[in-house]
Amino acid sequence: MVMGPTHAMSGAAAWLTGSAIAASFGVEQTAAELAVGTIACAGAALFPDIDCAGKVTTNKGGSTVARAFGPASMIVAEGAERVAYWFYLLTKTKKDRKRKNGHRTLTHTLMFSVLMGILTGWLAARFGKPAVIAILFVLTGLAVRGLMATTVKKKGWIVTTLASVACAYGMFHLLEPGRSYWVLGLAMGVGCVIHIFGDMITKQGSPLLFPVPFNGKVWHNLGLPRAVALRAGGKRETRYVMPALTVVVVLGWLWHLPEVQQMVTGA
Repeated sequence: MVMGPTHAMSGAAAWLTGSAIAASFGVEQTAAELAVGTIACAGAALFPDIDCAGKVTTNKGGSTVARAFGPASMIVAEGAERVAYWFYLLTKTKKDRKRKNGHRTLTHTLMFSVLMGILTGWLAARFGKPAVIAILFVLTGLAVRGLMATTVKKKGWIVTTLASVACAYGMFHLLEPGRSYWVLGLAMGVGCVIHIFGDMITKQGSPLLFPVPFNGKVWHNLGLPRAVALRAGGKRETRYVMPALTVVVVLGWLWHLPEVQQMVTGA
């Protein structure tokens, strides 16, 4: 799989770029929505890897998402992987390959991304403050874990969890009730899709279009030809992809700098 920092940075880059394009067509965001949306999308861009569990009892292995909140997230990831695997067994055709786990199945589809976006937005709009803070807590924790991987590794998951609680409560007050809450749903959906696209440039690919049949398969992994596909965590990812995404994020913030300054100064 693509490394956590690359996924998180791609989510932030996607939100900032999309916001700039939307603004050119007259679709505006407040500076608060921009800031919260960027962080939420960065966290959501790691979320599909909730299907990659590790060793729950020792808090080792698994994806960045699985390790984000210590044993609690490891247990959730274990459950998500089993559900994804059972879903795969129930839906696969005779031509779909045999699998031993559920990684890169259900949670790596466009269908899942759309459903998660709608569910997240509905929960935030329907239940208000408690749901918004809970959603921000999870997505902020994932963003911190992805974007500050080295620091988090040194400080541990407890610090990440406490920081996420504080940030989630603070960001809640930046959002206006109603319309702004649906920003979280959009950020979740976009982030999940960006994650899948990131995995599609690796050699394994992702089943983006499930359940659309292709050559008798419904779990057909789409991606780049193996000759040009990236090796996850390889030199091309660390030397070219991550720096390029960093440049996009910096340029994106510079583009939106007047809005951010306005929010900070309260003008």
